This record gives sequence, C-alpha cells and structure tokens, in this order.
Amino acid sequence: MRRFKYIFMDHSAEKNNRVFLMGEIVSEAAFSHEVYGEGFYELYVRVMRLSGQADVLPVTISERLIEGNDLKVGSRICALGQFRSYNKLEGGRSRLMLTVFVRELVSDAVSRNPNSIVLSGYICKPPVYRTTPFNREIADLLVAVNRAYNKSDYIPCIAWGRNARFVQNLKVGDRVALSGRIQSREYVKRFSETESVTMTAYEVSVSKLAAFDDDENFDLDGEFDLYTSPSAHAGS
Repeated sequence: MRRFKYIFMDHSAEKNNRVFLMGEIVSEAAFSHEVYGEGFYELYVRVMRLSGQADVLPVTISERLIEGNDLKVGSRICALGQFRSYNKLEGGRSRLMLTVFVRELVSDAVSRNPNSIVLSGYICKPPVYRTTPFNREIADLLVAVNRAYNKSDYIPCIAWGRNARFVQNLKVGDRVALSGRIQSREYVKRFSETESVTMTAYEVSVSKLAAFDDDENFDLDGEFDLYTSPSAHAGS
C-alpha cells in the first residue's frame, strides 16, 4: 500500500480531493472520452450504506486500468480516486456533472467505510440553510476544490444538524475541509403541470467539517484521515 499513500499524500492538488469506494459494478463500461490518446469509460457502482440502502455512483476509469482487471457487471471494485465535476451541454444549457475519477485500483479496503471522501477547498456560493417540516436542520454548500493544471472541481455538499448551523455562517471565499460520503439522490424535475422527469443528484453528505485560514496552521491529514484500516498504513 506504500505506492497509494505516496500518490495521495505527497501531491497537494490531489491531497485536497481523496475518495475511497468499494462496491458492486452494476453497469457495463461505456466509452466517455479520450485524452492524449487514452480512452476513458464510465460505469456505475452500487455502494451499500449501514442502513441497508445503497448509493449508485458514476465512476470514470481509464482503459489502462480496465485492461487486466475483471471489471464486469456483478464484480467488486475497490478504488482510490477523486470526486470530479465537469460541464455538459444538454438542451442548450450547461449542466454540472459529477463522477468518481479512479486513480488506482486496490485489492484491500483502505478505510472501514466503503464510501469515504475528504475534501479541502473554498466556499464558492452563499450556503443555503433550511429546516424540514420535522425541524431537521440542513445546509447546502458548493465547494471549489483545486486540481492540477489550474483546474477546479465544484462539489455540492449537504450538511446536517450542528454542521448545518455552522455552515450557514460561512461566506464565499472561506476555506473549509470536510469528510463524509458521496450519496445519490433521486428527485423529480417538473417542466410543466403535465411533464416531469426523475433525475439523480450526486452530492457529499458531510459528517465532519472545519473552517481554516491557511495550510500551515491546519493539519488536514490529522483531522481528516481517509486511511483508517491497519492494512492501509502497513509499510508506510
């Protein structure tokens, strides 16, 4: 596991966005795009929650990683990567798309949680705080996470309870770090009184969150450690 630790812990642009997923492949790999002659494919992975419910998440993986690995429907995938965003033109409008971009396939779990994410970035739009009819507190926030080559990913997140109360006081430009899981959520988009479509949203459900001013005074790895299983630290 030493190689994976090096990849994710020693590059600052990748340190800010780390995902571990372990689940069952539920769709065939379909061609997505090509970059510098390397093909990338998208498939969907079902990851179980402790509650017994499941999140079905989009995963992007290169043909280089597909070759030599049995990535077919029904097989298990165990991967380290990043949660990335991109814009897709649909019906003349730009839509924010999200995917788990696989950097490495691993044979063993590096986290006790099969769906783990750590992010560090900037608040890029005013958080929205609200309460449900049952008085449950919720806050929506959009976090811009820097990536290599001067790119950024825009990740929608949702916080609950005490975290939601904390989030409502954050401002655009504030730096935050958070951990949680990636969730899928179905919703109905209505175009008229007679026309609607069921769509799926992807977002980070926040379990832990902190605001900070600079990297020198904030220990991201100490506060938000993705690697929690003993085997993940072996040989490091």
